[in-house]
Parts: sequence; C-alpha cells; structure tokens
Amino acid sequence: MLSRLPRQTDPNVLVGFDTYDDAGVYLLNSGQALVQTVDILTPIADDPAQFGQIAAANSLSDVYAMGGRPLSALSIVCFPANDPPELLEAILRGGLEKMQEAGCAVIGGHSIRDEELKFGYAVTGTVHPARIWRNAGARPGDVLLLTKPLGTGVLATALKQEGVLGANMAAAIASMARLNRDAAEALHELAAAAGDGSGTSTQAGAPLGPIHAVTDITGFGLLGHAREMAAASGVSLEIEAARVPLLSGALEAARGGYLAGGLKSNREFIAACAGFADSLPEEFRNLLFDPQTSGGLLVSMAPEFAPAALAVMERRGVAAQSIGRAIEKSSPMLRVV
Repeated sequence: MLSRLPRQTDPNVLVGFDTYDDAGVYLLNSGQALVQTVDILTPIADDPAQFGQIAAANSLSDVYAMGGRPLSALSIVCFPANDPPELLEAILRGGLEKMQEAGCAVIGGHSIRDEELKFGYAVTGTVHPARIWRNAGARPGDVLLLTKPLGTGVLATALKQEGVLGANMAAAIASMARLNRDAAEALHELAAAAGDGSGTSTQAGAPLGPIHAVTDITGFGLLGHAREMAAASGVSLEIEAARVPLLSGALEAARGGYLAGGLKSNREFIAACAGFADSLPEEFRNLLFDPQTSGGLLVSMAPEFAPAALAVMERRGVAAQSIGRAIEKSSPMLRVV
C-alpha cells in the first residue's frame, strides 16, 4: 500500500518510509536533524504503571534505533469511559517515570474515548545528519548482534490465558521496560573509539564506520525486521538458532500453543522468505516470528568490531549476543541454521 502513495520531493526528508525504517528523519541544518516516531500499545502487563513504562520504552526505542537522542514526547491515550480515572493516572505516571529516565520531556498529548484501552507516545529526537543509523547498509560478512532476548509475545499471550509463571512474566516485563538507550550508547561509544563516530550514511547502501545497519525488534518479530534489513540492504541474513537468546519460559509457552494473532500473521507474510534447518523444532521457529513489544536492537556491523561491541555492551549491563551474519544476496533471503 505504501509503495502506491505519491513519492515525497522534499530534499530535507533524509529518511521516509521507502525502506520501512524505524523512524522518519528531517534535516534542520548541516549539523542537526529531527527524528520522529509514534507508537501505541494495548495493555501487556496487569500493573498499570508497568504498562505505562513499557509503552514509553517501546515508543522511545525507534529514536535509539536511528542513532538519535529523544528530546520530547506527546502522549496518546485511548481510554474506556467506564474505567476509573485512577487507572489512567497510574499508566501516565509509569510512562512519565520512564520518559524522565530517558531525559525526554512529556510536553502534552491527546486523549479520546475508546472501548479498548491503548497508550503510547509520539517522540521527537535529534541526530547528526551524518550519523543516522538505518536498516539499510548491511554488507556481506557483517556480524549480527541482538541486544534483548525474544519471547514477549508468547509470554504475554500465556499470561492472558493464565498459562505463564509469575517469575517468567516478571523477567519479560523487566526486559520490555528497559530502555534501548544503553545499547545505543554502547554503539555510539564504539563508533567514537573507531575514530569516525559517524555510524551509517544517510544514503542506503553506503555504510560508514563499524555500524552498518540498525533496527529494533518489535511487532514484526525477529524475522520480520530481519527481512526489512536484508531487503533494504540487498543482502541475505543467516541466523544461528543456538545463539538466539530467549526469555525464560518462552520456549515452553510456544510449545504450549500460546501464539498471538500477530505471530500467525507474521508467519504468513514472512515464511516464504525464510528457510530453516530441518532439525529446528516448530516451537522455536514460532519464536522467530513472535511479535515483540519493546524488543532489542538488531545490529549489522563490521566483524572486526563485534568483540569490542559485545564488551562495551556487557560493561553497560546489556546482554547482547552475536546471532549470525550477513551474506551475499541469495534465496531464501533469511536462513536459520
């Protein structure tokens, strides 16, 4: 559908929706550009303050994935008429706490009555025009890093059906509420140490420095966002199943059939692009399609910098993992071995 819309001609639009990137980027001057994104969620945690924190972290993630730093946010609320106002206050309070942690000012918002509760933010940040991270730019030989484990979708589905242990869901909530700021700052530190600090180019296919492509893992799951990176970069991606980190209880939830509707949609859309080793069980394959809320960053980077990147992330408390590599374009576009 997006491909049928009129193409924009504004030269200040550095990143639009051509490669389905994580956020839009608009040039202000030679040293500064705006990063803009919007995201909204239905409840994924029983505790309203935790839901607010997760919604905030999820909304901020796209700015971090573009190499930007968030500045301000507008809240978006859809709230049922018969729900108590204390519920909304708790959601807003949780979201505000997370925004303050990120150093992002909430400066207003909009609310409407809706039968289904939804909450999120429109976030604005800034980035240097020469230091934009895009989902385009991965090159054959690159190492793929993932900064958070998978499984939030199946665990949230299991929670709704009372099929998940509290300890497992607590770990999932902690993962979803964690900002991708630490992972992004580790990449900034690595780029600066490499001597250019530039990250990726503003033009797809022309990577600069150690970091060639970045995206965050959200509703399309790991394979959905990997597909976008591969297609935008003109490469294929090979993922090593044994290296993919999973949340505690996720494999059991997938084995128990707690599959969200989004997982099934992702699989229908992406399955033709993916090939799997025969030995991989069905429940593990499903986790690769599992829609994530506030998931981690997927980073394609020069292989000689990967050990340093993992070390910097570990020092910052980010449990990143090397999960595969970019290879020459081939069929299928995604390989899981």
